[in-house]
Amino acid sequence: MNEMLLGGIAVAAFVCGLYFLRFWRATGDRFFLLFAIAFWIEGWHRVLVYPWAGGDEAAPAHYLVRLVAYALIIVAILDKNRRPK
Repeated sequence: MNEMLLGGIAVAAFVCGLYFLRFWRATGDRFFLLFAIAFWIEGWHRVLVYPWAGGDEAAPAHYLVRLVAYALIIVAILDKNRRPK
């Protein structure tokens, strides 16, 4: 059952990434591209890193991958708010 939930979360992350990619293609705004990449990192984390590091959520591999994805989201937000309009 746990693998099924992991698969569902991974698919949801990939779909969110495609959703933001669509907005990036329409507007050309970096904000949407960075969000799409962050969600794809989360999706690949569920597919590749989670089975490799095991179900232990305290494993450092989980934190490092999530740190990269969340840092991209923060960078996107800061970049969007600091750019002149």
